[in-house]
This record gives sequence, C-alpha cells and structure tokens, in this order.
Amino acid sequence: MEYSHEDAGLVNQPIGYWTWAANKTLMAYVRGRLAAIGITQPQWWMLHQALHSENGVTRDEVISAHRANLDVGAGIAPDLDLLVERKLLVLDADSRLHITDEGRALHQRAAETQQASRRHVHADVSDEEYLITLKVLQRMIRNAGGDVSPG
Repeated sequence: MEYSHEDAGLVNQPIGYWTWAANKTLMAYVRGRLAAIGITQPQWWMLHQALHSENGVTRDEVISAHRANLDVGAGIAPDLDLLVERKLLVLDADSRLHITDEGRALHQRAAETQQASRRHVHADVSDEEYLITLKVLQRMIRNAGGDVSPG
C-alpha cells in the first residue's frame, strides 16, 4: 500500500484534514452508488426506518430522527415527499407512513448496494484495523469535548 507520507511525516498530519477527506470521499462513493439505483442516502435511511416500524412512522418522527444525520437536517423533508410521490411510502388514515412493496424492493436493492459498497471500501482492511481506527477516532472526539454515546 502506498501512503501519502513516510511514517515520520504521516504522524504529524492533521487528523481534521484526513477525517474530512475520508468523509468527503466515502460519502461521494456511497451516495453515487445509491444514486445509480435511483435513491438518495437520506431516502435509504427513511425507507429503512419505515421498514422497521411496526405501526408506521409520522412525518415528524422521520424528520426528527434524521435531523442530526450528517448535516441533512430539516432539509430531509423534500426527500420524504419524493418517497411518497414515488409510492415507496404511503400515508394511512392516521397520517403514519408505511413502506410499500415497491419501497421494500428498492430498500432491498439499496441494502445490497450498501453491502457491496462496504465490501469494496473495506477491501484490505482487517476487522482489527477497522475497530482500532474507530476506537481511536472516538477517543479523539471525546478528547475534543464531543459525545460518542450511541443514539
């Protein structure tokens, strides 16, 4: 594997730059793969949420659940509207959203796409290396005053 710098230089590289570069590159890769099958990443999240909700979800519940997700914020509403417009989600009499058969099929295709993307991105990265990377990043986030609690 070829790296950007020798170890002595790499250890002095700014973590902020490399986490930004990783985020930008990986998000573009994942979102591009999902776009190729006709879905955005936020739409994938919303279909997933509806699929795993026994009684459906309200519009507010969907928007609230994703408000903090990767800077999507309240801008997620148009994606939700498109899912309803495309009949991938439907509203019931109580204004709860449910996934349709077409939505399930697209969700399944997106899940397969996500799994393939993960395999591609994780090629030549062991589970041990990945785990160490995540733990180090979480320590750095905590060191900078951030919160890494689940949820």
